[in-house]
Amino acid sequence: MSFCVTNSAEDLLIQLIQCPSITPDDAGCLEIIERYLRPFNFSVERFDQGGTSNAYFKLSRSQVNLCFAGHTDVVPTIDDKLWTYPPFQGAIHDGHIYGRGAVDMKGAIAAFLSIVPRLIQETEYSLSLLLTSDEEGEALCGTQIVVKELLRRGEIIDLCVVGEPTSEIFIGDTLKWGRRGSLSGRALCKGVGGHVAYPQKAKNPIPFMLSFLRKLHEKKLDDGCDGFDPSNLEITSVDVGNGAANIIPETVSARFNIRFNPHHRGQSLREWIEDTARKNGVDVEFFPSSQPFYGMTIESAHAISTCLGIPLSTSGGTSDARFIKDLCPVIELGLKNETAHHIDEYVSVQDLHTLSELYFRLFKNFSDIKIKS
Repeated sequence: MSFCVTNSAEDLLIQLIQCPSITPDDAGCLEIIERYLRPFNFSVERFDQGGTSNAYFKLSRSQVNLCFAGHTDVVPTIDDKLWTYPPFQGAIHDGHIYGRGAVDMKGAIAAFLSIVPRLIQETEYSLSLLLTSDEEGEALCGTQIVVKELLRRGEIIDLCVVGEPTSEIFIGDTLKWGRRGSLSGRALCKGVGGHVAYPQKAKNPIPFMLSFLRKLHEKKLDDGCDGFDPSNLEITSVDVGNGAANIIPETVSARFNIRFNPHHRGQSLREWIEDTARKNGVDVEFFPSSQPFYGMTIESAHAISTCLGIPLSTSGGTSDARFIKDLCPVIELGLKNETAHHIDEYVSVQDLHTLSELYFRLFKNFSDIKIKS
């Protein structure tokens, strides 16, 4: 069977960039993708919820189902006037495509879509795509909604590749097979403000906050574990808002973040911090967090690493792979993250083609990779 496909990765990317899909608005991206896949007889199911657009595309051909997952939404453009080219124009200049989402992660979606005709011709696997428009937001109505439905019906996916921009220096220098957890919090200590000349009439909250932060900073969390660096806690701000040298402040606040490996769970870390805060007269609140996870067994990860010649890593932030790992083995592989979320976000056309070839090599050689559940 042969197909006449005129849409290259760069053509597809430009079309997707021209959709101003700021979270959670898909802004027509899924329609472009559905139109592209329709001649190849992909089915499409929509799972839209809460203003989020979700879709699961599938071409059923065999029991082996290989999936690509990604998000069509992008972060805000900050200030359009600061961009060299309009952020949703999809300008191409000197071998580079500029626009919001070029790297994170419409470029990876386009790279995968461009090899679909070759995969259909040269493999016999079922192919699927799991796409959402809520990855850059709270991710409450996105990928996890689709994953829950696919689990309910017993959908089998043998491997999923998430197109997050994982590459650092060159395309394919990093293969994510898991991620650290993340826990962010804010601490607040209240005192009694006053004049520094009359300390007996005031209560300075700063020493109490410093004692609390010192205990957080000095605690060794662990020595790391398989594939993961040691967990680390960083104090990211301490704020008093005091513009005078002779005033004892009434309150002091601080923020912190922990990136933690599977030695810990978010709840146990929260309990430790809450106990430490209570002993130091500090109040704490926490923000939505994510748990650390392995996307597959270490043996499976090494098999894919060997196939592609790409070293494994669990560094960086979190992604929708944290939901997909409940459904199937999952890895992350994508473009360079250098300009992700930046003004003048861009990707080179050559990098798009390089990523396409990596995706093609992985899917075509899947039978030689021993994936264990």
